Amino acid sequence: MAARSTTPKVRSSYRCTECGSTPPKWTGRCTECNAWGTIEEVGAVPVRTVAAGPVSTAALPIGQVDARVAASRPTNIDELDRVLGGGLVPGAVALLAGEPGVGKSTLLLDVAAKAASDTHRTLYVTGEESASQVRLRADRINALSPHLYLAAETDLAAVLGHIEQVNPALLVLDSVQTIASGQLDSAPGGPAQIREVTAALIRASKARAMSTLLVGHVTKDGSIAGPRLLEHLVDVVLHFEGDRHARLRIIRGIKNRYGATDEVGCFELNDSGIVGLPDPSGLFLTKRDKPVPGTCLTVTLEGRRPLVAEVQALMVDSQIPSPRRTTSGLESPRIAMILAVVERHGGVRLGKLDIYTATVGGVKLTEPSVDLAIALSVASSAADTPLPSNLVAIGEVGLAGEVRRVTGVERRLAEAARLGFTHALVPPDPGKVPRGMRVTEVATIGEAMAAIPGRRGGSGGRRAPRNGAAPAAAGAQPGPARPSFRDAPDDIPDDPAELMDGWEEIAPE
Repeated sequence: MAARSTTPKVRSSYRCTECGSTPPKWTGRCTECNAWGTIEEVGAVPVRTVAAGPVSTAALPIGQVDARVAASRPTNIDELDRVLGGGLVPGAVALLAGEPGVGKSTLLLDVAAKAASDTHRTLYVTGEESASQVRLRADRINALSPHLYLAAETDLAAVLGHIEQVNPALLVLDSVQTIASGQLDSAPGGPAQIREVTAALIRASKARAMSTLLVGHVTKDGSIAGPRLLEHLVDVVLHFEGDRHARLRIIRGIKNRYGATDEVGCFELNDSGIVGLPDPSGLFLTKRDKPVPGTCLTVTLEGRRPLVAEVQALMVDSQIPSPRRTTSGLESPRIAMILAVVERHGGVRLGKLDIYTATVGGVKLTEPSVDLAIALSVASSAADTPLPSNLVAIGEVGLAGEVRRVTGVERRLAEAARLGFTHALVPPDPGKVPRGMRVTEVATIGEAMAAIPGRRGGSGGRRAPRNGAAPAAAGAQPGPARPSFRDAPDDIPDDPAELMDGWEEIAPE
């Protein structure tokens, strides 16, 4: 009788180079990330059964686990700590990604210098620049500290050697795509290299309770370069964004195992480096002595943070058969929809005009809550009549001309009141209104155009201002009714100047 073979069975193994998934067989398209041509055979892997082995630490009831070990440590940069949830947790690995030139290296060099102390050393490893080049940047932004150590390396073994020698509490690696492991034959920045380098640094961070900040590159479409597995391996994923021609920089939390992901940090890029902005609304406003036509203020939410921003519109007679529609900082499809609503339900003729819309300060407004401000700025430009300078408009505009409710109206109104604005146009049921602010509820775009505070006859109609408007005296005659699309379309004047006639500056009460 032939002897039974004890050799373990061998089967082929496949892996997706994009997301790291392991399908049972080769397919042309990955079922996890839907990428084509990314499934590769990684060799024959023997099928073995792993026996139970010794454990490193005994399992404890969750109530007996000491949470103080994982308490976050502030980086001394308030805007970054806001996004991180209070600071960096010992042993946590964070990935900061952004476009070239946005200021990632400058920000993290400042973080490394401010986080360094006699009890918490910081190691800054650069793989893209020489040590002298980083020193020049540190002199420019005043990021020098005797407890900040600097090394220029591109080999993973050398990086791990520096960690052994310095024993830092914080490691900054710029960038993970430039470090390579000698155990692999692939080039730096490849999926296999990024997985190996990241996994080695995560093991070192967890073993030493060392916080790690990794810089990551992005692709042309704005996503993080490398395999999607990279985002799953790290604890925190941050995205650093901003227009290189503007001063504003914003950090958004994409993933955070130790805090919320709906916070944003605002920074200003200047000659001395990157400075946190606890109150960035001033960057999005234009200071003028008198209001001008075609401008309207709104309050947008960046995460949970309300920001006052300005929307501008300009209209000129078109010299070509197809008028131009140009936007900057706003979404073109949404602008086209709002223009159609203003023309159909607002009685403003826009067909033969070149229309330019933009934001101030390089901010990008993608929230539906800015629809009402865009519509009013377009109507103001068409009528060549300025809106009141202390007015904000908040609301989403639908295709039927209705003004819809948006989230966080109370926080938006509180921010507007803090900055000195006294009037607001909002959708119905705005909630609690700040003291000293007059809020007018509008249900349609026609009511919004006719209910501007200070307009002759604007205080009449169905909806009265809330929490700030004096009650009508007994026996007083109501003012003239405002135009309403609920009555008849013929009641709306065809001339935008006639519709918006009488808008004037409002004196603060």
